[in-house]
Amino acid sequence: MFRVLTVFLLISVVYAKHEIYEGASVYEFEVENETQSKIVYYMLQDQLGLDIWSHPGPSRAGMVLVPKNSKEEFAYKLKLAGIKFRATVDNIKEQLDIEERLLAAASSRISSESSSKAALTLDRVYRWKEIEEYMVRLARNYPDKVTLVNGGTSFEGRPINYLRISTTNFQDPNKPVLFVQSLLHSREWIGQAATLYAIEKLVVNNTDSDLINDIDWIILPTANPDGYIYSHNSDRFWRKNRKTGFLIDNRCVGVDLNRNYDYAWGTESSDAVCEDTFHGSGPFSEPETAVTKNILDEHKDRIEMFLDIHSYGSYVLYPYGIGELPPNALDLNLVGVLIGNAIDAVKLSANKNYTVGNSGLLLYLSSGSSDDYARKVGIPYSYCLELPAFRGSASITGFLVDPEFIAQAGYETWEGIKAGTRYVLDSYKMRR
Repeated sequence: MFRVLTVFLLISVVYAKHEIYEGASVYEFEVENETQSKIVYYMLQDQLGLDIWSHPGPSRAGMVLVPKNSKEEFAYKLKLAGIKFRATVDNIKEQLDIEERLLAAASSRISSESSSKAALTLDRVYRWKEIEEYMVRLARNYPDKVTLVNGGTSFEGRPINYLRISTTNFQDPNKPVLFVQSLLHSREWIGQAATLYAIEKLVVNNTDSDLINDIDWIILPTANPDGYIYSHNSDRFWRKNRKTGFLIDNRCVGVDLNRNYDYAWGTESSDAVCEDTFHGSGPFSEPETAVTKNILDEHKDRIEMFLDIHSYGSYVLYPYGIGELPPNALDLNLVGVLIGNAIDAVKLSANKNYTVGNSGLLLYLSSGSSDDYARKVGIPYSYCLELPAFRGSASITGFLVDPEFIAQAGYETWEGIKAGTRYVLDSYKMRR
């Protein structure tokens, strides 16, 4: 009875929280050429300040979230430009309420087994504190494999912790290192499933001994803890960190952490504080990106692959975001295809196949991303994985998470990671 009452009260509070999205709609829009794409981007982001969820291209529609009070101007501008559009979600608050109800119900079904050992049940979204406690349990229960490392402190003072997973305590210089992180963009909750599933398969329920015996792993589940907590407590679609002090009244806060790394910084991002792609005051101005930088710099001679997990879109993307190709672009594409094909072999039939390519040429130009910086400092295989949106029985999609998809998202992404890892491991051995 108490558990039911707790869930009811939680849902009631959350429904009130989502009121800021009452009447907001998600629109799909199409462009016919690159010129139209640039025009619509300028209108939607620069003029109207809208949240573009996915960017349009010649063979794919764009998606944008439009608040209730911006719909009239949005429709006027797109009609004037001759751009086709249609509403796919009339009131996003209804989907937010559905997501919250489903996740609350999943949380109430936690089995007692998950707390008795280090294992997690992979059918729910975990809060930041729960992930931290989980990592502490792992390090305590598996000291021969797991080391908990504090990489730094977030803007609001939270520890940014990650795991080093190794059978040789990272002391064997002949073993390659794989580095995986998620939740750099705080609203992309499904990315958590990929990193937690990988940890479980490497430590708790390992069935692939070569992946733990021949490789050392660094896994950072929550790269943006402040933003992640804020996305739970205040604004579900919050993307940035929570840096303040840019404006006197703090009307707009936060930096897009995936525009804050030191590669072509500031060239294909925004210098407007209020925009979602605001790049900050300088490269690595944010403590959160400094954590990734320090890991990459410390282990750059051994890290063979870096994976930054995002959502959504079903993409395996490689550098550089400004549209230039690194010298090993063919290899990057080859391994990307292996990753994508492995995921496609086990994915849900309703989700589209993964597309592989250079992020700037395939999607849109960007600068200052984590995978670009990783390639810059010499990491051979550096990728951004955009996990798919869920198309299932609850009719929620985009960044929203249905518990029905969490374990599947972790499983299929792990299959892709395994495929890429084994190729990279063989390549590493041949070079040695």
